[in-house]
Parts: sequence; structure tokens; C-alpha cells
Amino acid sequence: MKDIADIPALMAEIGQRAKAASAELAFAPAEAKAKALNSAADAVWEARAEIIEANALDMDYGRNKGLSDAMMDRLMLDEARIQSICDGLRAVAAQDDPVGEVLADWDRPSGLNIRRVRTPLGVVGVIYESRPNVTADAGALCLKSGNAVILRGGSEGFNSSRAIQSCLVKGLKDAGLPEDSIQLIPTRDRAAVQELLTMVDTVDVIVPRGGKGLVGLVQREARVPVFAHLEGIVHIYLDKDADPVKALEVVMNAKTRRTGICGAAECLLIHKDIAGTIGTGVLKALIDAGVRVHADEALQSIAGTMPATAEDWGREYLDMDIAAKVVDDVDGAIAHINTFSSSHTDCVITEDQAVADRFFTRLDSAILMHNASTQFADGAEFGMGAEIGIATGKMHARGPVGAAQLTSFKYLVTGDGTTRA
Repeated sequence: MKDIADIPALMAEIGQRAKAASAELAFAPAEAKAKALNSAADAVWEARAEIIEANALDMDYGRNKGLSDAMMDRLMLDEARIQSICDGLRAVAAQDDPVGEVLADWDRPSGLNIRRVRTPLGVVGVIYESRPNVTADAGALCLKSGNAVILRGGSEGFNSSRAIQSCLVKGLKDAGLPEDSIQLIPTRDRAAVQELLTMVDTVDVIVPRGGKGLVGLVQREARVPVFAHLEGIVHIYLDKDADPVKALEVVMNAKTRRTGICGAAECLLIHKDIAGTIGTGVLKALIDAGVRVHADEALQSIAGTMPATAEDWGREYLDMDIAAKVVDDVDGAIAHINTFSSSHTDCVITEDQAVADRFFTRLDSAILMHNASTQFADGAEFGMGAEIGIATGKMHARGPVGAAQLTSFKYLVTGDGTTRA
């Protein structure tokens, strides 16, 4: 390894090693990849005390840095969360291998047979903030999809990520796969990120997972293609035909279960006909639970609300806050969402199927939900085992990015001495 002070040389070497590993990993047997992931899960569990000890250092670092409670919650690892990491690794291991899957197969009048087949992207660079579990999720999904990965975790989770990555490398070693398939950049120096974004000769795609500042930086400065994971400005629309029990349960879960995740609800839109009934009941329940409700003028008569400002619309709080507004109907909700949404996840609560259909048809967020908590907006809940992020762009991968979304495809064309007239 080059001297850590020489960041360009360090990153060039990491990139070259990743590219060499990806060439071998691209045709690795499915059984070997599954073995590596299961072995990594065993290693994570066996090292749980060391991982928690490393995480304690990161928690101290985060406190000294002044992280919010929500961000500290994202950073924290305990035995239950480590068990979830192990479960995620095993879930990805148990999935069908996407590499080599035939997506389409057809014959041409010329005598050619053509197959479109999944193939790895190559080398994936993943840049993420303070969630050390992403180290395991990203490593697992890239391995499953036959890609080498270069991980750049947030400075707050540096020690936790190193401890988890070492377990992933042990899994690779146990399965006889290239240990350079899952690398973690061994420095907090931000210059390493700048280098990673421009490594077009060795990196095939960048996946940023974090707040608006991180994603904006990546999109502005990357020369490598990007799967953008924008902030989760998540809306819930309570329609006039919302079931009051479903409305209460879904909104409370979507806002308060975990406020620091990208699927947490950040704005509640309420049909004018139920503002004084179901809407008021839901807002009072949120306030009683400790949520700060930033209300528009129509809702400020509800005790405990605070006036919303222009900055509250289109804001990702990642905390015990929610914006609330009265709208005329589903079209008013759609107009508001189209103005302020980050195209991540939006939800409608209604018993009127026509309203739900209109909401689904006229909005183009990556994930749209009907009568379900937006906290389900992650790959594990979609059956992907884990996800590297929620892609909010419209090219290639969109929504939860699991193993299948980390592949491209190639055409395999077979003839029998076939020539073109």
C-alpha cells in the first residue's frame, strides 16, 4: 500500500486491485459467492464484541462532532443490529444469483438465436455517511452481483466499518474468492472521495448514499456514472376517504418508528374535508408522541403545533418533526408533491381505489405506496435481502438497488454458419 499521504497513489492502487478482482469475480460460481456471504455472517457474529467496541469509538467521535440524536441512532450498533447484519448477509446469500440470468430469448428469421443475459457492472464505488451497516449491505450485494466494490464510509463510522469489512474479507478468503473484491478506503481524508469520483479507468459506477450535500457533491464532480440516492422528502396524503385507524397507525409508524432513515415521513398532506376530524386526530397523536408539527395556517388552531415556514416544505428533517398542510383533494396533494418531492417515496391513505390509482399514475416517485408505512421503503422489505440505496434517478436502476440492479446485460448471439444477405 502506498503512503497514506499520497492519496492519488493510494486510490489508483485500490482501483487497480478492484478491477483485477472484478475480472475474476465476474464468473465466480454462485456457490462460492453464497459461501463467502454465509462465512462473513459467521465472522460478524463471532466478532460482535469487537465490532461493538469499535462502534463505541465511533459513537464518541460522533458526540464530539455534535451529531443529532437521529444521526447517532443511525451510527449505533448493538447485538440486535449486528444480528440484523448477519441476517441480511444470509438473506442475500440465499437469493438466486442474478449473474447469467436470461432476461429474454428469441429467434430471428435470419436463423440467429439472441439472448439478453445479466452481467456484472465491474467495479462499484459506494460512498455513504454514518450507517456502518451499509458496509455489510453494499459488500454483500456487490459480491452477489459479481462486482468488486470500493467502500468509502462516513468518518463517524470509520472504526465500525473497518471491523465489519474485515469480516467480509474473511468470508471471501474462506470461499477462495479475491480478497480485493471488497475494499474499504483506509482514510477519513475527503481527498479520497474526490479521487474516487474521477477514476474512470477502474470504476464503473458510483453509488452515493447520504444527505443532499453528499449526493450533490457526487453529482457535480463525478466523471464516473452515478446511481443517485437523493434525500427522502417523503409525503403522506390523507384522503377524505381514509380509514381513520389505518391513517393513525400508518402515519405514526412512518414518522416515529425510526426518524433517521430515508423512508421516514416528513410531510403530511390532509384533505380539507377531514382536517377537523381524522387529520386533527392524527396530528394530536403525533404531538403526544413528541413530534414537532410544523403546520400551515389552516392547522395552527390545533394545540401544540407551530407555524410552518417556507423552508418546511421540501425539507428532510430526519428527526421528530413533520410538516403538515391542508389540500383541496388528491390533485392538490399531487401538485404539492411534484413541487417539493425528491422522487424517493410517497404514500396515499384512502379506501377509494380511484384516488389511489390517480396518485400512482400521476406521480413518478421511485416508490409509491397505498395504505402502507413508508418505513417499508428499503430493499430488505422488498425481498432483496438488503439494498445499497434508493435510486431516485430514471436511468438503469431505480428504487431499492439490490443485487439484480447492480448488473447490466449483454447479448449472446448464436448462429449456424449464418451470414447476412
